[in-house]
Amino acid sequence: MIPPSTTTDLVRIDKWLWAARFYKTRSLAAEAVDAGHIKVNGSRCKRARSIRTGDRIEITRGADTAEVIVAEVSAQRGPAPNAQAMYAESAESLDRKEHARAQRLATGGAAEASSARPTKRDRRRLERWRNNG
Repeated sequence: MIPPSTTTDLVRIDKWLWAARFYKTRSLAAEAVDAGHIKVNGSRCKRARSIRTGDRIEITRGADTAEVIVAEVSAQRGPAPNAQAMYAESAESLDRKEHARAQRLATGGAAEASSARPTKRDRRRLERWRNNG
């Protein structure tokens, strides 16, 4: 288990997001905080904002929003199972994720694929159709 921070039970939000493995690097976590994608207890924060056990953090990534409650405070990054023990995701957040997942499965991901560039295979089919027609 990751030892909690030795000085106090307060850790910067960007360090905690990195340690809890929400972001691959601390600079990416800091950029997300600066961009307003992270809210602590319902309000925007700065990257130096200290968090403590029991704080509610809302993390927005694209169309997905995760709402977690801080269970453990640590500034050290460790194995994934230990990082997952640092927070508990709210029931509403889990329900939203499951609902969004079900919608993606029902549509077959068609909404996302329609805006993408054609693949090499699609381009070749289009060229064959143009040349034969």
